[in-house]
Amino acid sequence: MEKTLSIIKPDGVARHLAGKVIDRFESNGINIIAMKMIHMTKAQAEGFYAVHKERPFFNSLTTFMTSGPCIVMVLSGDNVIQKNRLLMGATNYKEAAEGTIRRDFATDIEKNVVHGSDSPESAAFEIGYFFNHLEIVGK
Repeated sequence: MEKTLSIIKPDGVARHLAGKVIDRFESNGINIIAMKMIHMTKAQAEGFYAVHKERPFFNSLTTFMTSGPCIVMVLSGDNVIQKNRLLMGATNYKEAAEGTIRRDFATDIEKNVVHGSDSPESAAFEIGYFFNHLEIVGK
């Protein structure tokens, strides 16, 4: 089974959308095999998003991701990376397909409710960033 990381971002948690987002995953055959609520420090957010360090949005992104609690999850299933990305929709919610999480719930390009790994390599890094092997239950 393929694994991926998903984050319900601070805007999604603050707006009480966690249950709706989780329902989207479970209703589409995605298994949640680890989950916890965290509140990232600036250093943790900068480490997690280090791949974007040279991008102009890095500071605002890491500031936003530390603005409140997040829910981090490990998702599992066949082709779960692609399936999750399709459920999330495009990063820019205005370009996201109808019925996607971002189209339905995002309020701007940064406050777009969810994050998901974009490849097996990023999923391995991202899962390891937030979870140890004892916290992941199941396949």
